[in-house]
Amino acid sequence: MTDNSLYLFSFFIAFACSVITVPIFRAVAIKLKILDNPITQVKTHKVSTPYLGGAAIALAWLITLMIIRQISDFPTGTLRSLRGIIYASSLIMLLGLIDDIKHKGLGYKSKLLIQSLAAAIVVIGFDIRINFISSYYPSVIVSMLWVIGITNALNIIDIMDGLSSGIGFIVSLGFLFISLPTEMIYVNFCAAALAGALLGFIPYNLSSSKKIFMGDMGSLFIGLILSALAMGTSYTKISEIGSFAPLLILAVPIYETFLVSWLRIRKGKSPFVGSKDHYALRLEKVGFSRKKILVITYIVCIILSVSAYCFTVLDITYSIMLFSVILIALLIISMELSSIKVE
Repeated sequence: MTDNSLYLFSFFIAFACSVITVPIFRAVAIKLKILDNPITQVKTHKVSTPYLGGAAIALAWLITLMIIRQISDFPTGTLRSLRGIIYASSLIMLLGLIDDIKHKGLGYKSKLLIQSLAAAIVVIGFDIRINFISSYYPSVIVSMLWVIGITNALNIIDIMDGLSSGIGFIVSLGFLFISLPTEMIYVNFCAAALAGALLGFIPYNLSSSKKIFMGDMGSLFIGLILSALAMGTSYTKISEIGSFAPLLILAVPIYETFLVSWLRIRKGKSPFVGSKDHYALRLEKVGFSRKKILVITYIVCIILSVSAYCFTVLDITYSIMLFSVILIALLIISMELSSIKVE
């Protein structure tokens, strides 16, 4: 098989594995009573719902990479990078599982400590870091903050069925398509496998009769993988601004994190304490159905991913013009969203 056909194969293998494993983990979660109970006002669902969807996604992703490893020769660097991502994602999944099972969850200090360790494994242990910062120590610091930030961003935005998983699916494809011309094979295989695993999970997450949540275990896992993939490839040789393409691909969860944090701080609340300040809940408050919110979010993610690709092929003048348009739209949307009262 050619490399491109292997990526397609990876996608479908992960999809099939996910479709098979998600109901199994759902049954296990119900039997072990690993459930998300709507016991606080922050919860938006009405009935207890099984977790462990994240375990099914991760297993489908890992099985796919193991199968591809057997039928394809990975360069040494690819294998090393994959090991780093697998070690770090395993640690972050353990953190998520403990947080899902604990009645009140872990404190934010404990979470940040473990997330910092996972980030150190990726950045320091396996040298997956931001490439356009030439100095080593600044690159390490910024890269670790990036990993921790994106890991949490995918967790923060996971407040509605199909939201975090759908965003993760589109973002994975965005990184795959932009990374295809490069020789960073692990980015392509990881992205293809993650996209397939997420697509297999989404129908169950949206189902009314077979519903399952990915839990913190899933959203943190997805965030960790995407943060590492973003640092694993070069984006352009045309203009330095192309290096900022990952910010556009991941703009929706990044925006959500900053919006929620800013609104909470403005009210004198801790940004680490849950609330209903999320953009999706604000849109729901003014009459948007959840289906419309998902469609709007998916369309915005696709537009931003296409814009990110444009960053990699346009010269700096056109890139700055495109960025200005996006920034103006962002400010207008932020003003409208912040005017909606959700208490």
